[in-house]
Amino acid sequence: MATESESGSEAIIKYGIIGVGMMGREHLINLYHLRNQRVAVVCIADPHLPSQQLAQSLADSYGWPIKVFSGHKQLLESELCDVVVVSTPNMTHYEILMDIIDYPKPHHVLVEKPLCTTVADCRKVVEAAKRRPDMLVQVGLEYRYIPPVAKLIDIVKTGTLGQVKMVAIREHRFPFLVKVNNWNRFNCNSGGTLVEKCCHFFDLMRLFVGSNPVRVMASGAIDVNHKDEIYDGKVPDIIDNAYVIVEFENGSRGMLDLCMFAEGSKNEQEISVVGDIGKGEAFVPESIVRWGTRVDGRDGVKTLQAADDRIKYDGLHHGSSYLEHMNFLCAIRARAQAPAVDLQDGLISVAIGVAAQLSIEKGRFVSIQEVLNQ
Repeated sequence: MATESESGSEAIIKYGIIGVGMMGREHLINLYHLRNQRVAVVCIADPHLPSQQLAQSLADSYGWPIKVFSGHKQLLESELCDVVVVSTPNMTHYEILMDIIDYPKPHHVLVEKPLCTTVADCRKVVEAAKRRPDMLVQVGLEYRYIPPVAKLIDIVKTGTLGQVKMVAIREHRFPFLVKVNNWNRFNCNSGGTLVEKCCHFFDLMRLFVGSNPVRVMASGAIDVNHKDEIYDGKVPDIIDNAYVIVEFENGSRGMLDLCMFAEGSKNEQEISVVGDIGKGEAFVPESIVRWGTRVDGRDGVKTLQAADDRIKYDGLHHGSSYLEHMNFLCAIRARAQAPAVDLQDGLISVAIGVAAQLSIEKGRFVSIQEVLNQ
């Protein structure tokens, strides 16, 4: 691992990116904007030549000489980097993570969400990582760092709203983007829409209520998107809308309202958190936060335009990926025992999504224990 030099200045921490499709290149750009923190991308790995070339072009424009590999094993064996970012298709996460964990040289890891596509694979990664106390593994649930969401999290933590009883999250947005080889059109590759996309929101629910999930009920379908698409003779099976109810151990409840054919929305995400004292809301991308108390009523509601001056690059997720990298870098340099968003967070966010997918299939409540036992 990179260490401080004898003069006391921080050594450059070297990054490798496994998977340089859209999100992998987004990580590369974010790391470039963090270059004054003494980081550099030194290698990439991707079997898809067009993605390789686009990433290579970016690195060249930044003056970063990078080594290009077609596979993650070659990147690991090069031993060029200290930190690995895994931003490959979801169904590849498990194999790649296990190879990184089992590799003799330790590499800190930032893995894109979802941690894995199945609960069983997530659990295997969690157990394997326990053997490597010399590694930090952070899960890319970066919505925690979107400025208005982060502000709402702070408001909840101060107790301003009292004990949280209800969390409602609405995501009304555009359909899934086109990815390499259209891998995200099928549940077997992505884990399903409620794992692939919505693990972010299940993570936020758990964070707001401060409790673990007990059971899930969901209703969803494919009603508009992808119905006229065919890939290798197969029609996509990913749902494009759903309602999901999550019940937590402390009696709190969460509700997700997802629609992926709602381009006519002013805000892509609307988050409402209600406690026994007050209510808070966050709106993205307006970046507005509102909160008030029952005692003060409607006239006492406060409004804030949320921003974070540390952000040097907004990118695809309103600066949250930049803050995620900054946070992880601080944990690495501080030799922290655990990252801010750990493997257990990744596991539970996937478990809720898997339970929701199963609930739609079976038409009943699904307990979290049921999916954890799979």
